[in-house]
Amino acid sequence: MENHENENFKRELGLLDGTMLVVGSMIGSGIFIVSSDMVRNVGSAGMLILMWVLTGVMTVIAAVSYGELSAMFPKAGGQYVYLKEAYGKLIAFLYGWSFFAVIQTGTIAAVGVAFSKFAAYLYEPFSDENILYELGSFKLNAAQIVSIVTIVLLSYLNSRGVKNSKILQTVLTIIKIASLLGLIVFGLLFAAKSEIWDANWQDGWAARNFVKDTGDWISIGGTTLLAGISAAMVGSVFSSDAWNGVTFIAGEIKNPKRNVGLSLFLGTLIVSVLYVLANLMYLAVVPLNEIATAKADRVAVVASQYIFGGMGTYIIAVMIMVSTFACNNGLIMAGARVYYTMAGDGLFFKKAGHLNQAGVPAWALWAQCIWASALCLTGKYGDLLDFVVIIVLIFYILTIYGIFKLRQTMPDAERPYKAFGYPVLPAVYILLATALSVGLLVFKPDTCGWGVAIMLAGIPVYYLTKSRQIS
Repeated sequence: MENHENENFKRELGLLDGTMLVVGSMIGSGIFIVSSDMVRNVGSAGMLILMWVLTGVMTVIAAVSYGELSAMFPKAGGQYVYLKEAYGKLIAFLYGWSFFAVIQTGTIAAVGVAFSKFAAYLYEPFSDENILYELGSFKLNAAQIVSIVTIVLLSYLNSRGVKNSKILQTVLTIIKIASLLGLIVFGLLFAAKSEIWDANWQDGWAARNFVKDTGDWISIGGTTLLAGISAAMVGSVFSSDAWNGVTFIAGEIKNPKRNVGLSLFLGTLIVSVLYVLANLMYLAVVPLNEIATAKADRVAVVASQYIFGGMGTYIIAVMIMVSTFACNNGLIMAGARVYYTMAGDGLFFKKAGHLNQAGVPAWALWAQCIWASALCLTGKYGDLLDFVVIIVLIFYILTIYGIFKLRQTMPDAERPYKAFGYPVLPAVYILLATALSVGLLVFKPDTCGWGVAIMLAGIPVYYLTKSRQIS
């Protein structure tokens, strides 16, 4: 059974909406936090910027490679559809299974919790230290309630139709870009100090680990350096993820053969440039030791205090609340379209394959909402994110290799747009992402191993589903 999405989905999203969805889904709370952990792992200004540039290059290559696939298959479901066309239903199901179990829902939960953590700056009772209910080892805190309320609110808004959520997404994302750009410009113009910049670049390319207990830097090389790079890039790769969300809603994009690929390129380029500039600003404003020791890794709060003084904390809190709210709106909107397409293939609950009167898959939205809310309650979202990054990379590698595969198996298919720099750039991405995946499995087997285990657990579920067909 196939979905007739072109008869039902409303094509109401233009190029600006698509680009803002890419940007809005990518920029969450990561850019305000992860640089602190990255500095501890690689230990110098040059290495930090190199990690962000490398991540940006990988992300843009992946995005322009996806352009070929999005032009070939301009329908709802995006990456799930590309994997199904290239490898068949099992691999596509494993992606959809991982996507629902951890990737999208785990990210929604983590972004929701980030929203509530910063909301607590403005209103203390929202803090995760405010325990509302205790039962054995389970503790329910205010931050979890706040994050669940935001997820429910955004799911409700999205269930009312794509028009409202697209307006919210575009407006919040423009505010988000302007505020991040404002932070960078204010930092570089009013708080940058040449002595801090020079001191940070004194050993600009020295690879070091930071020892929190002693505050010392230790030179690293060989496998320790590879471990440091792998650990550091988890942060930058995560902060740059979710760009593929626009492919999931291709059924609602005007002229998708052109606009999906263009949205991917413009969105990833804008975010990658902003991220590198933000890190250059951190290095011009905050001493390296303070970046490494920022309280709860909130490096942007430290930078903002240098720039705006006592008001800095509140300015960043509001910025991150807007940022994470828009990020979750994009994730929630895009995610439900994958379950909708899976349901049409008989690989997800049938009810997820129906659109409501507003032309959106409301049942799929609420199923995603319930599971993401449950993940908020586990308190294990940090682990979930570690699980996610390895699965995300594996499926990006498979999808981009799918371009090579489909050129062999479907040589005569219409390709309105061809992958830029093929075959060199897609091959470069595959090599870099594979090296990072291997590094993660070798150096972080406890969490990344679980990620692979969650993905592989989908194999028996797939065969069970095939034999029974989910009702």
